[in-house]
Amino acid sequence: MSNLYSQIAQKARDYEQRTAEFLMDMVRIPSYSCQEKDVVLRIKQEMDKAGFDEVRIDGLGNVIGRVGSGPRVIAFDAHIDTVGTGDLTAWQGGGPFEPRIADGAVWGRGTVDQEGGMASMVCAGGIIKELGLAEGLTVLFTGTVMEEDCDGLCWQYLIKEGKIKPELVVITEPTNMNIYRGHRGRMEIRVTFLGRSCHGSAPERGDNAIYKASRAALEIEKLNAKLKDDPFLGKGTVTVTQMTSSSPSLCAVADGATLHLDRRLTLGEARDGAVSEVRAAVKMAGLFESDFKVEVLQYAEPAYTGLVYPTEKYYPTWAMPEDSPFLKQAVEAYQGVLGRKPLVDKWTFSTNGVATAGMHGIPTLGLGPGNEVYAHAPNERCPLEHLSGAAAFYAALVARMSGKV
Repeated sequence: MSNLYSQIAQKARDYEQRTAEFLMDMVRIPSYSCQEKDVVLRIKQEMDKAGFDEVRIDGLGNVIGRVGSGPRVIAFDAHIDTVGTGDLTAWQGGGPFEPRIADGAVWGRGTVDQEGGMASMVCAGGIIKELGLAEGLTVLFTGTVMEEDCDGLCWQYLIKEGKIKPELVVITEPTNMNIYRGHRGRMEIRVTFLGRSCHGSAPERGDNAIYKASRAALEIEKLNAKLKDDPFLGKGTVTVTQMTSSSPSLCAVADGATLHLDRRLTLGEARDGAVSEVRAAVKMAGLFESDFKVEVLQYAEPAYTGLVYPTEKYYPTWAMPEDSPFLKQAVEAYQGVLGRKPLVDKWTFSTNGVATAGMHGIPTLGLGPGNEVYAHAPNERCPLEHLSGAAAFYAALVARMSGKV
């Protein structure tokens, strides 16, 4: 290990307790999607305390910290909204917003998904500033909003409205301290079925939309088995996640029904093809075009700032090539500062990489503290050694990219 890598690793360990305390502060502040204001202000305070060169909050509510002012721009991203708590009785030893350190980990909602990454990023920013690692670089640390509701919307805003386009984005979603280089995309599709109501005592007079939707759902199940497989990202999938219906009363044949579909897209699959496949599957249920409508859903919820920034719920697949020079530098930095070879793999779920890499072609990779199996689960917890290890890696990657090591 080089002397500089040793310094970085030692400082990350020295700041581990402070990083954990900052994470616990964030956990104490509920920060559901579109309600992140208070945690954003706490992050801004910590960035200022760590000596960042600039800290600002944009129109969507993202908090952006900067270290360095060089011509080359790289960014580290953590979304700072969380899902809800679920069954409170499933949480052991304290509530989801009552963080604690036990068994070598910080426990609480958001510790893994994904405020642990934010805590490590701020620690790394302080180390980068302290050791002067950002020579020739502008290093951005983005605490982004609304990801749980709409992956990548925050980065669509940062790129299109903020005019930020880094040469590399590092996603700090949980990877169990491995390096990830991609994941499947996804989209949300609604299929609406038209029927004709009549009195339930004589159903033959009507046209039951629920029966149409039910037959179509079975064809969607068959479609799932036929979808493309990829040796790295895995298989594309589609599943029905919700069925709803409408009728004049509970004594009437349904005149409308809908299916909500979750479609996961592997490499080689994209929006229009996925829609066409669903349309063809529904027709296999014996339905005509006049019986149904297939549409990709839209997202148009107000951020905590009040801004509405609408987008379609199509989140493209992406994967960084195995021979990318950025991946090579990341592996070298990892080995240099952590002293072992990383596993290079992929996420099961979706991240803001759908916007950075999937929509805008920005080279993107990831490493984050915590194991993704605890994301959205009760008793979420992040190991302390992951917090310091991730911070060390982020700082080491900057040092590697700036030519310091």
